[in-house]
Amino acid sequence: MLDNVLYARAYTSEHQLELLDFAAAKCHEEPGIFKLLIVDSVMALFRVDFSGRGELADRQQKLAQLLARLQKISEEYNLAVFITNQMTADPGATMSFQADPKKPIGGKYSCTRFNTRIYLRKGRGDMRIAKIYDSPDMPESEATFCITNGGIDDS
Repeated sequence: MLDNVLYARAYTSEHQLELLDFAAAKCHEEPGIFKLLIVDSVMALFRVDFSGRGELADRQQKLAQLLARLQKISEEYNLAVFITNQMTADPGATMSFQADPKKPIGGKYSCTRFNTRIYLRKGRGDMRIAKIYDSPDMPESEATFCITNGGIDDS
C-alpha cells in the first residue's frame, strides 16, 4: 500500500542535503512514482549546526543550496515540495500594529524561494486555521479544519 512512500530522518544540515541527493536518485530510478517531497522543520538543523551571527553567512549559503536543490528536484521530476518551518516572535512588528507579530525563521531568503506560504495555527478547541498569506496566484484567505481519527474534517 505504501510502496511509493520513503521516509528518512536527517541528523545534520549536511545530512539533509545528502538525503535530497538520495531522493533525486530515487526519482530518477523510478520516474513518475513520487509526486510529493516533504521537508519538516527545514530550518531546525541549520539553527543547530550554525549558531550565532558569526556563522550566519555560512548558514544562509547552505540554506540557499538546500532550497535550490529542492526547486531543481521539483522541476526536474514534476513533484510538489511541501516545507514546514518554525515561526518566531517579531518584536519590531508590535510597532507597526500587526495583529499577529510572528515571522518565519531563517531570514528573508528562506521565504523568497517558496511559491505559496500557508500559516497554520491553533484555533478554538480542536480546530486549526490555515491561512494563505503569500501566493502568486491565490488570494489571501483562511480555512478552518480539524484532524480527526477519520481524517481531516473541514465542516
